[in-house]
Amino acid sequence: MLKSIHHAAIICSDYQRAKHFYTEILGLTVLAENYRTARDSWKLDLDLPDGGQVELFSFPDAPPRPSYPEARGLRHLAFAVDSVEECKADLEAKGVEVEPVRVDEYTGRRFTFFSDPDGLPLELYES
Repeated sequence: MLKSIHHAAIICSDYQRAKHFYTEILGLTVLAENYRTARDSWKLDLDLPDGGQVELFSFPDAPPRPSYPEARGLRHLAFAVDSVEECKADLEAKGVEVEPVRVDEYTGRRFTFFSDPDGLPLELYES
């Protein structure tokens, strides 16, 4: 029986830039970092406060991810936060462009979107 999402995997184009973004800008903690010689690839395991993880990978010549128009498949990664406004202000102070805050018409919860260095849509969702 499924219990929860264990991790989300992200492939980046520039490993050092993405590592900086996820650790320094978003504040995720590094659990493990490994260079896989046979694949010429980095794998960075990042800890989320609830026990979930983000796996950050680099692969040579990975094709760009289509974002607009929206393509089939995983659309975005959403992070639960206590205050969307506070997190939005913190990200903007660090130079991250964040969309205006909206309200989910079905739940009444506040949310907003921003992108990682490769344009992957990320969401802040008030819990």
